[in-house]
Amino acid sequence: MRPEVETAQGRVAGAEVRGIRVFRGIPFASPPLGARRFHGPDAPEPWTGTLEATRPGAVAHQASLPLLSFMNAGGARQSESCLHLNVWTPGLDGAKRPVLMWLHGGGFLIGAGSTRVYDGHSLAQRGNLVVVTFNYRLGVFGFLHLNGLGGDEFAGASNAGVRDQIASLEWIHENIERFGGDPDNVTVCGQSAGAMSIGALLGAPRARKLFHRGICQSGAAHNVIEPERANEVAEIFLGELGGPPRTIDALAKIPAERLLKAQGAVNRRLANLKDMMSFLPVVDGDLIPEQPISAIRRGAARDIPLLIGTTLDEWKLFTAIDSGLPRMGEVSLAERFRDLLPDVASLAPEHEAAAWQYREAVRQRGGKTSASEVWSAFQSSRVFHYPASVLAESQSNAGGTAYAYLFTWRPPALRRMLGAFHGIDIPFVFGITSHPVAAPLTGLAPSATRLSRRMQNAWAAFARTGSPAHLTLPDWEPYDASTRATMVFGRDCYLANAPLEAERILWSQWSGIAGHDGRQPRRA
Repeated sequence: MRPEVETAQGRVAGAEVRGIRVFRGIPFASPPLGARRFHGPDAPEPWTGTLEATRPGAVAHQASLPLLSFMNAGGARQSESCLHLNVWTPGLDGAKRPVLMWLHGGGFLIGAGSTRVYDGHSLAQRGNLVVVTFNYRLGVFGFLHLNGLGGDEFAGASNAGVRDQIASLEWIHENIERFGGDPDNVTVCGQSAGAMSIGALLGAPRARKLFHRGICQSGAAHNVIEPERANEVAEIFLGELGGPPRTIDALAKIPAERLLKAQGAVNRRLANLKDMMSFLPVVDGDLIPEQPISAIRRGAARDIPLLIGTTLDEWKLFTAIDSGLPRMGEVSLAERFRDLLPDVASLAPEHEAAAWQYREAVRQRGGKTSASEVWSAFQSSRVFHYPASVLAESQSNAGGTAYAYLFTWRPPALRRMLGAFHGIDIPFVFGITSHPVAAPLTGLAPSATRLSRRMQNAWAAFARTGSPAHLTLPDWEPYDASTRATMVFGRDCYLANAPLEAERILWSQWSGIAGHDGRQPRRA
């Protein structure tokens, strides 16, 4: 018999796949249509009869980005009625298993919970977990800040994508026990923009009470912008639309395709070395009252254990879109350092000093020191490694618990070109290293399968107990400022103290000079 569950909104029927019950395309909120387009979602509407939950629902509107095709859902059916989730569970038996809710990445512009790389079957089965993936609104639909336009009709028209994420947590709290999960043991886990979203959720009092642990893969708590910047982006976006009447009704009638076209124009206009993303969560004074890292530092999230990590060569995924990188020499490298660190460069006797310092830090850990390799290491640290260390240290210093990891496994056929690039850890966590979508990267290497099992066991242990330690890994100590204990996930796994310390120290010094303390430097 096919599995069926009576949710608070109505009955759903899924499918059983190799011992796991799978439900797809369950609505967790009402479609945010018409006047609700840029606002938070309303509660899901009930239905009569049985909802067929065997196919994913429509995904959020997004452009197609071939470079990130493994996490892009641009070719799927798109709609503003996209707030659906998917559930994998070992049983509908009231066993109260730990729940792991996955937040997909994609720069807040692309992605969906139904993307093949996020298939929760293996993770649910190996970890005896209930795994949930879901969609949230992206780009202008989810992260256009209209609060600054004033007037009652724009009140709350901000952080719609974050509000979608909270709505999915509220659905879990209300329904997941019926799927064999424990609403009092929910771990949020995400990669890239998904991890950055967790950083935002840690700064939202309404969200913090809905989850109990957090796993941040290649993202931290430094990607929430101030309202001044969000207002600037909104004004430029409205200008690209041609100046429609500033009313909710007028904006609600604009076709989605036209909004996407204007969004692309804004991204092209504003993108630069410093600010690569324009549509982000914002300190709106309501849902997110302050910078999340400030809330974490004063202990607002100390009761939520965190697992925080990055991949060694994060930035190499993005080098394909950098036309100047293959020909980069010492002069252009120094110029990029000067442009990104003007306050640091102004204190140095020569503007090449910062680039030279960073090359030496990379050399200390045995990294390659060509101009392009140094630039990749610099960007990996600026955008990912250093913010992750700030989050882990802030949580530890505030009396909370944080564990750190560094993923170093490199695909056999692309070791030099891509290394341990941004996103390569995803198939290892989901246990799909031999799946056709991941096999070109993993090369079906036995070391990939072994590492995937170790990581799945760690993620499951963390979701169950708040500690990722388990028998197939060395002892894993929490992170603190004295040792900076970090689990290295590679062909061999071992605990290292401060594995990227020379680079972290440089960033700590530079951040003090520039005043951004781990945040991406603001656009001049």
